Amino acid sequence: MQLNRLAQQLGDRLSAKNMLVATAESCTGGWVAKVITEIAGSSRWFDRGFVTYSNQAKQEMLGVREETLVSRGAVSEATVVEMARGALNNSQAAVALSVSGIAGPGGGSPEKPVGTVWFAWARDDGEVQTRMERIAGDRDAVRRQAVVVALQGMLDLLG
Repeated sequence: MQLNRLAQQLGDRLSAKNMLVATAESCTGGWVAKVITEIAGSSRWFDRGFVTYSNQAKQEMLGVREETLVSRGAVSEATVVEMARGALNNSQAAVALSVSGIAGPGGGSPEKPVGTVWFAWARDDGEVQTRMERIAGDRDAVRRQAVVVALQGMLDLLG
């Protein structure tokens, strides 16, 4: 219910501003786009979603620089900023969100443990906001909470 409520609020806010949103997702695997498109009429405010699970997809579809992925990693502030900007550049959207993280159960490290998720929210005027969350729980819980954070962050960006 929380996911649907957030998506409906986002749709209402975007519709009122006559804006489109795009999503760029890695660890959530399109879950943000799924929640958005469960809202009837979302085609009026949702432009497109990019599921860029691999580094190659991030580069090809969103223009994330190989240098960023090599030096900072896929789960980093720099990468999610480039993902969000790439979603804007490759869509008709005025705002975009991106998410990349380690949902587990493996894949973590001491520097980036399982549950580390980076988010970015970008506007076509150049404004970008970012946040890192350490989300507790199993793979499903990490991914579900990442969707919540992504949607709430977009609501916060829109004011």
